[in-house]
Amino acid sequence: MDIISLSIPAFFVLIGVELVAARLRGRKVYRFNDSINDLSCGILNQLGAVFSGAARVAIYAAVYHVARVWEMPADAWWTWVIAIVGVDFTYYWFHRHSHEINAMWAAHIVHHQSEEYNLTVALRQSTLEPIFSIWYRLPLAILGIDPLTFATANALNTLYQFWVHTRLVGKLGPLEWVFTTPSHHRVHHGRNPKYLDRNYSGFLILWDRLFGTFQEEEEEPAYGITTGLGSWNPVYANLQYPIQVMQQAATLVGLDKVLVWWHGPSWGWPPADEPDYDRKYDATGRSGVNAYVLVQFIGTVGGVLYLLFAAMPFVEQLAVTGLVTWALVDFGALFERRRWAPFSEALRLSATTVVLGTLGPPGVLGGLVALVLSVLWLGWLTRRPEPAAEAAK
Repeated sequence: MDIISLSIPAFFVLIGVELVAARLRGRKVYRFNDSINDLSCGILNQLGAVFSGAARVAIYAAVYHVARVWEMPADAWWTWVIAIVGVDFTYYWFHRHSHEINAMWAAHIVHHQSEEYNLTVALRQSTLEPIFSIWYRLPLAILGIDPLTFATANALNTLYQFWVHTRLVGKLGPLEWVFTTPSHHRVHHGRNPKYLDRNYSGFLILWDRLFGTFQEEEEEPAYGITTGLGSWNPVYANLQYPIQVMQQAATLVGLDKVLVWWHGPSWGWPPADEPDYDRKYDATGRSGVNAYVLVQFIGTVGGVLYLLFAAMPFVEQLAVTGLVTWALVDFGALFERRRWAPFSEALRLSATTVVLGTLGPPGVLGGLVALVLSVLWLGWLTRRPEPAAEAAK
């Protein structure tokens, strides 16, 4: 259990606050399908952390115990200053390299795929990215920052970055010179040519100003990646670019087959045409699908929280992870109106009922009731005729 996992309820509360504030201002900053996809990617990130988190902690702790050159007292204020600044400095370089090196961009790209910019985008994280990030933190272990102090400083850095993913906060005067603000980070998520590869800082914008990667927000960016993803499938979102680079490598000869992973994302490709910044991917499900997905998504989040906070055997962890991933893929498929989606969803509901049955009679009863109601609802959605306007979309 960590600070980020404990903050999940607060994240959802703040998302609700932003949604209400946007409506009061007459602004539309959320799309339901996009936000569900953002949160689905974030859930996959947390599922991965269940299995990889201990290994990353062990790597940092091992380096600290074996290679540290100094032992900073955890109760000294200056230790915390060094930890907070050190975490932010190493984050800057990790983040910058995640945009400049194909192997790392293959993981980080997930965070940039959304064509919206709101607090759910902050939670849109890659499943693969933690594999790279830990190696940038090891100098802090060598310096003598103990694992608990590091973990706390790292979590605080991550939490700070949550609030900057909003369009509702303008520029903040003198604070813009020192701290990363929503204005700075909006630039970072822009796909306009002048905004690409700028403003990498997490907490202190000073790093961008110092290392020549700062860009002022001049007009609101067009958000997303230059090529677009064109899917609501969160598993595909994590795998699309790695597969693309592997396909590119297959067309190359000699050492380039390996070096393609080291080069930048644009290496080996002709200059792209200027995209249509006003056009967004917006596949929408049949009428009524949003309500169905919302209810099922809430249940899925319950399963995720159970996985994160309850002690369970490894096999049970795998089962819950598989069911949650299956659900998230189905939600995207329902938005995209895939023909196989209703059948897959009915199978998932049945499999979930079987798993709930292992919890005893209450689980069996609750699972059967949920199964019957969900299948009836799903059948009604797929069988009922659509209004002409909806069918024409």
